[in-house]
Amino acid sequence: MPQRVLLTDHPWSATDIEREILDAAGVELIEAPAGDAATLSQLAGDVSAIATCWAQVTRGVIESATQCRLIARLGIGLDNIDRAAAAERGMLVTNVPDYCVEEVADHAWGLLLALARNIAFFHRRTKQGEYDLKAGPPMHRLPGRTLGLIGIGRIARAMVPRARGSGVHVVAHSRSGNDYGTGVEMLDLDDLLQRSDFVSIHAPLTPQTRHLLNAERLRHCRPGQFLVNTARGPLIDPDALWEALQANRIAGAALDVFEPEPPDLSHPLYGDERVIVTPHAAFVSEESVTELRRRTMEQIVTCLQGGVPENVVPNDPT
Repeated sequence: MPQRVLLTDHPWSATDIEREILDAAGVELIEAPAGDAATLSQLAGDVSAIATCWAQVTRGVIESATQCRLIARLGIGLDNIDRAAAAERGMLVTNVPDYCVEEVADHAWGLLLALARNIAFFHRRTKQGEYDLKAGPPMHRLPGRTLGLIGIGRIARAMVPRARGSGVHVVAHSRSGNDYGTGVEMLDLDDLLQRSDFVSIHAPLTPQTRHLLNAERLRHCRPGQFLVNTARGPLIDPDALWEALQANRIAGAALDVFEPEPPDLSHPLYGDERVIVTPHAAFVSEESVTELRRRTMEQIVTCLQGGVPENVVPNDPT
């Protein structure tokens, strides 16, 4: 019986790349018709590996996968995998931590510029038949402004030259306080919120960072501040953000990720003219998605053939 890989979900239309690589290794691909825990648990019983994009690979799914040796994330973040349960059963967990760095940094920087220059605001008003530059909120030139990065991983570090190239001062916050050679001034989070004209979030989602920006934290924001999130939706409490916008403590926000996802677009937050929304698209380019799919499948094949995959995540789910 051939080894089998369960693909829990995927946002692309076909699985030709996955099948090409797995077929060449004599591995069968099983596509889940739905990503809920019951369906995945039913299908996981005899698979050798699980590949997952956004579906939740829960303890129940993992305990059902009695033959599984590897859980491979089609992406960077690992918050949809119960890593503690995987570790207990000796399963490896892999991801592709560097596949879309430039794409996400470009997207975050583009969202920041769209906020700073009222691009989305004027686009929407003009499309509705209003041609009036005086209708927009005040705008300020970029040189001399400050960008605060929450997190200083690969994508955040790619934001640094983009900002500096426009004369924007950069500060950052991370749990370690390590600037990774960027020369960026490291601050505690409240100081960063008080000093930054723009805040761009690049932190992982963990139990400690869920609702990192809550109602209390958002009260520390500098008046007129813009907020960009291309990391994980639950890093921001959406109700608290809506409250901060209503109170004019936040000038605007640009969100590519949401809580929940997909979001309830009837929430007034997403209809506000000061809020730009994109559908978790920051990671996407033809090149990045092809790279992601190939490298994930290659890691699976390497593991199933007895080798060490390219990027095994350390067994530390905290």
